[in-house]
Amino acid sequence: MADIYQHDARTIDGRTVSLGDWRGQVLLIVNTASKCGFTPQYDGLEALQRRFGPRGFAVLGFPCNQFGAQEPGDEASIDAFCRTSFGVDFPMFAKIDVNGAGTHPLYAALKKAAPGLLGSETIKWNFTKFLIDRAGQVVERFAPATTPAAITARIEALL
Repeated sequence: MADIYQHDARTIDGRTVSLGDWRGQVLLIVNTASKCGFTPQYDGLEALQRRFGPRGFAVLGFPCNQFGAQEPGDEASIDAFCRTSFGVDFPMFAKIDVNGAGTHPLYAALKKAAPGLLGSETIKWNFTKFLIDRAGQVVERFAPATTPAAITARIEALL
């Protein structure tokens, strides 16, 4: 797979940025939702950001409304919810599709590089996580039920 740095994405406040802005960092890319049973993982994601951010790590959150309509709000309401409810300070992006005809190109590349169970590329639910190394390569895919804390050792190994 080519590195992820070739992709652009729109931030939650509407700016288009290159993922190349995170070149050389270890990344955890997560599709998120505000009304999901896994939503409390925002606390764990923010804890990873605070712990490892100074060492060249970043969580990148991509809200998605494709699973049970659990991210129904607009970007402003998503941003406000994440900041006020969980103190999220890691980069959040505009809502995207992670499956289907409208799949964001970044997610098409992530799914191809790290298929899920039985080789399925489909994202099954909110809070699927992709760990990216400093060269922009997908290292591993984690299921929604995998807590951010459970990924700590894998992040440390890449830092």
